[in-house]
Amino acid sequence: MISLKGQVILLTGASRGIGAATAEVLLTAGADVILHYNSGQGKAAALLEQYGEQRCCLIRADLARTEDVDQLWRAALDWKGQLDGIVNNAAVMLAAAPEDSLEDWRADWRKTLNVNVGAVADLCRYAIRHFKENGGGSMVNIASRAAFRGDLPGSFHYAASKGAVVALTRSIAKGYAEEGIYAYAVAPGWVGTDRIQPMLDTPGNEFMLKEVPMGAAAPPEQVGNIVAFLLSGLATHATGATFDINGASYFH
Repeated sequence: MISLKGQVILLTGASRGIGAATAEVLLTAGADVILHYNSGQGKAAALLEQYGEQRCCLIRADLARTEDVDQLWRAALDWKGQLDGIVNNAAVMLAAAPEDSLEDWRADWRKTLNVNVGAVADLCRYAIRHFKENGGGSMVNIASRAAFRGDLPGSFHYAASKGAVVALTRSIAKGYAEEGIYAYAVAPGWVGTDRIQPMLDTPGNEFMLKEVPMGAAAPPEQVGNIVAFLLSGLATHATGATFDINGASYFH
């Protein structure tokens, strides 16, 4: 069993899906976790009730707003006075195809890049500066299979944003490994979250999993398991690497 006892981790997008599953894994492994949410507390509230205020801290922030990103970092650091790791999981997936109006296209691109890239970059910047002053630390950025395979016309901006996350992660790894600062990317494919699994189960959508050799979406806790392993410090020479969780769906 991986132990994260004594570590304080900031996890964005912790209220549902991959984030909620990852939060539960990190807490089970012994970490104290700041659970970020935006529109609703969701599963994060249940985790706070289960583990208590000494193990969990809930903070709301709209990551499309730079001032909220700044406030999130300050509040996260104030909780225990330190951070040992950060997991940038929160993201938006809007629908903006070239056939849509120019106004909608630009608005969705702006929000996607603000949340999926800008907020991630800002939090990584804060983390780098904090880790440099405190003997190092780790960050895990959740990317996507789409960063490498591309995506459908309505998700160009999502794929582009996740490609930027991979490049950012590799750049941090190269720039700061000598100072004990490690950065990893995790690139899920289909994950059986409360949002995705009902879509996969809808009659007529069977084709969505035909490209997955394992024949099923990944359980969200498997993403959490990878994240916990990377934060544990057991494989620091993997810094800069991207870990695929896609059921071997590489080429279709």
